[in-house]
Amino acid sequence: MAVQPWRTGKVIRIENETSSTRRFWIEVPELTFFDFIPGQFVTLDLPIHEKPNKRWRSYSIASWPDGTNVFELVIVLLEDGLGTPWLFNNVVVGSELTLRGPQGVFTLPDPIDRDLFFICTGTGIAPFRSMAHHLLTNNIPHHKIYLIFGCRKFGDALYAPELRELSRKVPSFQFITTYSREEPGNEDHLVRQGYVHQVYEDICTRNMTFSPENPEQKIVKPAYFFLCGWKNMIDEAKKRIQDLGYDRKSIHQELYG
Repeated sequence: MAVQPWRTGKVIRIENETSSTRRFWIEVPELTFFDFIPGQFVTLDLPIHEKPNKRWRSYSIASWPDGTNVFELVIVLLEDGLGTPWLFNNVVVGSELTLRGPQGVFTLPDPIDRDLFFICTGTGIAPFRSMAHHLLTNNIPHHKIYLIFGCRKFGDALYAPELRELSRKVPSFQFITTYSREEPGNEDHLVRQGYVHQVYEDICTRNMTFSPENPEQKIVKPAYFFLCGWKNMIDEAKKRIQDLGYDRKSIHQELYG
């Protein structure tokens, strides 16, 4: 894939999603349509260092292709970093940003011939929000979609009302939040306590069947696993998914941090 040129983007809207997370809508005036594949990212060149490679920060696109030249990023403030403090302290509506993209191969298979597990923490939900809306808005053939979002507290669940509503409207899509430091009520099986690992393990175990030739041998239901978030979560998920009986080719990852 050819490297995209550097372009100028204009920030046209900013909203606080949580106390430490902001949504930025960026327009690319020189383009009529900002064309990207859900799951891809853009790189920003920020004035925070003399060396180019120390100025670059990459963020997954949180919106989905809609025929316009505007896309959305969702960014969490890292107090001990350089890039996000600069963005939070200096960027306002009307600011211009130097950007390159879209880039990346963390994208959906074609065709989608098995269940999809989107497993994420933090702003790792961005590419999965893009993928889910793209699939469902355009009625792209798919099997079941499980978006499993690991959070610490209730207020950390980015895009939760929107994705819960989408889950209610589309039976094939389940948005499941799980909280490590909160205890949700028992009225909703799509809200859990704990970590993401227990959730996908429970679903995969329920979906297992037994071999006709050997009634004691369990067979996993085919699935693709997409992982996006912090390294510890991804490393543990890869091991657990393979322990369930899936091979490495079923697992795709996008590492944050």
